[in-house]
Order: sequence, then C-alpha cells, then structure tokens
Amino acid sequence: MDAEKFSGGYCPVARGLARVGDAWSMLILRDASYGLARFDQFRVSLGIAPNILTRRLKALTDDGLLEKRRYSERPPRDEYVLTAAGRDFLPILYAIGAWGARHHGGGPLTRATDAETGRVIDPVVIDRNSGAPIGSRPLRLTVPGREDELLVE
Repeated sequence: MDAEKFSGGYCPVARGLARVGDAWSMLILRDASYGLARFDQFRVSLGIAPNILTRRLKALTDDGLLEKRRYSERPPRDEYVLTAAGRDFLPILYAIGAWGARHHGGGPLTRATDAETGRVIDPVVIDRNSGAPIGSRPLRLTVPGREDELLVE
C-alpha cells in the first residue's frame, strides 16, 4: 500500500489503513491491549523478526497509536503503551476478530472475554446517529463540500 498516496486523501478508510493496515501492526495493538508493553514481550508473542518489530513500533509511535516510555536508564529500555488513539482502535480490532471467527473460524479459537464478568464479548459496530448496525442499511459516499454529488452509490 502506498501510505503517502492514501494518508491525505478524502477517504477515512484509506487514511486509517495507511496507519494500521498491516497484520503486524494490528497484532502489536492487540497484544498491547492485553498488557504487553516491552519489545521482547511483543517479539516472543508474535514470533516477529526484530527489524520488522522495530519498524512497526516506530510507525505506531509516530502515528500516535502507541507511546514510548522509558522504564530503564541503564541499559536504556523503553516500553510501548496504548494512547487514546490506540484505545480508540480497539473496537475496530475486536470487530475484525469477530468477523474472522464468524467467517473463518474453523477449529478452536481464542476469545476475548470481559475481565469483570468473564463473558465472551460480541462486538457490534453501530452508527451512533441511528443506532443501526453498520452493514444493515445502504450507505453512500459523498464528496466533501459537494454532499449532493455521490461518489459511490
């Protein structure tokens, strides 16, 4: 994906994907949501090559989804924690997981559970204005500043 091309265009989907559109980045955010914060924790959990992990952590930090915090001066060591933007991405991440379980979920799967109740979560994405689940009603794309001109119908 040409992140430069899509990161400043009209489409918010393209802008979001330019920042978290690869599997490694989403899995790092998933692990951060479960409390992993250190480089070695991510590396072991994901089985990811150190150079790839370094690049993804830098990108997620630069894009404001993770914050780097120093936890040791000698030797210098940092940990990575979710920012408000990173926490705002979690419902999207769990909706992707629910979709994956529903449509590609053969065999045993991990499930996200509510830490207080122990119940498996069932993420649903709704339109805040209508309360309707996204995907249950037709949508249109309009051009900014020209709302009467449909981009896609």
